[in-house]
Amino acid sequence: MNYLDELKKSKIIFLNFMKGKYPIEEKSNLFLRDFQYAIRAYFESKGKKLSYTESEKLAYDFANYLVSENIFKKISHNTWFLNFLPSDNVTNIAA
Repeated sequence: MNYLDELKKSKIIFLNFMKGKYPIEEKSNLFLRDFQYAIRAYFESKGKKLSYTESEKLAYDFANYLVSENIFKKISHNTWFLNFLPSDNVTNIAA
């Protein structure tokens, strides 16, 4: 499984990970670098290292996916509006 597929499959887990690690709130702006570094930290917590270039491309690709899911709304090429943030009691089991 590639990294993008893993993020898509575990999007709720990732968003909860990001919420626990970074000060993000529902209905707030999210910037590319914050998103990129959250993705890097997420995969590092799983023992997988991503290069800067890999994580940047993955951040754009995953953000585009979240826009298509109406979780993000694109504001500019490197900024998104967070439409939805899962609650603390949301659970999802990643394989």
